[in-house]
Amino acid sequence: MSSEATRGLALDFASQIAPAGCIDIRRFFGGSALVRNGAQFGFVMKGTLYLRVDEAMRAEFEADGSEPFSYRAAGREVTVRCYYAVPAHVIDDPALLHGYAERALHATPTPGHRRSDTILAVSRSG
Repeated sequence: MSSEATRGLALDFASQIAPAGCIDIRRFFGGSALVRNGAQFGFVMKGTLYLRVDEAMRAEFEADGSEPFSYRAAGREVTVRCYYAVPAHVIDDPALLHGYAERALHATPTPGHRRSDTILAVSRSG
């Protein structure tokens, strides 16, 4: 998916979540970040919407079969357990998507306050 298509998808999700102008779309590695009031609460990467999760949301998303964001770097798999793929039934329900986005925003640390939820899972490549 091209960066232009990813940005378009991010804009579409943003328009479903909040009134126009409430969410900024910013470049985020190979995707687009969803940011409100300086806090990144989600992103779109390779056509998938990921939202920041707290423990309750993580459990709900996992029960729906969602997976955390992960990528390969330097021959190892990196899993970022603070962002999960949004289940299809949530994306298909605007009210539910809006509610989850609000919950994701509340689960997001304010700018300047970081906590690490990244788990490095080392696997052999090849």
